[in-house]
Amino acid sequence: MHAPADRRPVNIASIAAAIAAISAVGLGLALSIPLLAFELHDRGVPSTWIGLNTAVGGLATIALAPFLPNLVRRLGAGPLLLVAILSAAISLVAFKVTPSFVLWFPLRFVYGAALCVLFVVSEFWINAAAPSDRRGLVIGIYGTVLSIGFAGGPAILSLVGTQGWAPYLCGAAFFGLAGIPVLIGASGAPAIEKESTSGGVWALMRIAPAATLAAFIFGAVETGIINFLPLYGLRRGLDAGDAALLLTIAELGNVALQLPLGLLSDKVDRRRLLLGCGIVSLGGALLIPYLAIDSWALWTVAFLTTGIVAGLYTVGLALLGARFDGAALATANAAFVMLYSIGLTVGPTAVGGGMQLIDPHGFAWVIAAFLALYVLVVAGQIWRDL
Repeated sequence: MHAPADRRPVNIASIAAAIAAISAVGLGLALSIPLLAFELHDRGVPSTWIGLNTAVGGLATIALAPFLPNLVRRLGAGPLLLVAILSAAISLVAFKVTPSFVLWFPLRFVYGAALCVLFVVSEFWINAAAPSDRRGLVIGIYGTVLSIGFAGGPAILSLVGTQGWAPYLCGAAFFGLAGIPVLIGASGAPAIEKESTSGGVWALMRIAPAATLAAFIFGAVETGIINFLPLYGLRRGLDAGDAALLLTIAELGNVALQLPLGLLSDKVDRRRLLLGCGIVSLGGALLIPYLAIDSWALWTVAFLTTGIVAGLYTVGLALLGARFDGAALATANAAFVMLYSIGLTVGPTAVGGGMQLIDPHGFAWVIAAFLALYVLVVAGQIWRDL
């Protein structure tokens, strides 16, 4: 089950394929969620139904992820990624030409399933392709590209707008571009020779809670920040432009810190690094209510806290690659993405509820509660293994 140390040559084309696939996930999610919400709003669909339709994408991930290790074994990682890229591009354009809102539900499921395949298979691919002595570096680059993808979606919408065909065609074109490195690197895709004997997704969550729970916390906290940090800024007296700037500064932390954290994870115990990330980001969340909303101190804390929370994803993924290989690694990556998707659902609900109960600082207290839970779990696991 443990991946052996290796000094094999780096297959750049193979690694580039996995990184291209994850860039498509980041941009695809960040572009489609606001774009499709605007489209439905313009068609007069109530916000509750918009939310339900969006949630179908997450349900697709939770439903499909456990089956992906066997699909990779049977079909191969390269062909599976190419089918997912094609499905994502076609379904994104299909939203624009489908007048019936009812049909948007199966469409959203297909689109969510395609992104799920890209997410899980690219994570398995990057972990299998990365040499063990530089795994953190490679996954740091991978995490940085994912963060850039998340930033790129809104950037495209700000450039081309949310009306008409342009944003849909830009999104589909980006999927097509991402498919080129996948096509080139497909021959170097990792293979699964036999079925996993690890007991499945839920068993692996119990075996490696520090790594897999990191995905849930990242999904919950990151989505909570994206959804509610601007609103938190407004409720503490910022104007709309400064509130948006605060979120931009926070998200720049994601882009800036993944590579340093990945490099650090190659040199230290990754579980202890995850614990350190949890403690530092918990401290940052607890500081937020006590800092002036328009101060450099708050900007710095938002930058560092958001970037270090994203580091849970990067370091957690590297820890999975060091702990598992073959079919067990694919299953562990499926667990990782499932928990991330559950976090996407739980996080905004909890943070929004917290702000309603304690306005506005419930935003920071709920984020701190998520991080405190993670710190307790990881500290407990490390203490049991002493």
